[in-house]
Amino acid sequence: QVQLVESGGGLVQPGGSLRISCAVPRSIFTVSVMGWYRQVPGKQRDLVADITIFGNTNYAESVKGRFTISRDNAENSVYLQMNSLTTEDTAVYYCHARRIYSGNEYWGQGTQVTVSS
Repeated sequence: QVQLVESGGGLVQPGGSLRISCAVPRSIFTVSVMGWYRQVPGKQRDLVADITIFGNTNYAESVKGRFTISRDNAENSVYLQMNSLTTEDTAVYYCHARRIYSGNEYWGQGTQVTVSS
């Protein structure tokens, strides 16, 4: 069972910042596009941002200029720095890995991010 382990979620006020992290087994991390998705109850899980093994990034329009995805090859981890948070960013955030050769996908268990005053 491949485990992607997220951490760093929590409660933050509107306008605040939060960084969430995901630790990934090295055998997966080094050959995968890494991404963050989010989901609110009753809606589909949507892509927030992803990053290739070369560091190329892609963002949802709603988070461009506010969120930054990064990966640390030494730590086998991917991060999402979230700034200028709004209540619309409240969701469960999921770490995702997609192996570039096989297309196999892996998910973390999710971490709750709540933006509220």
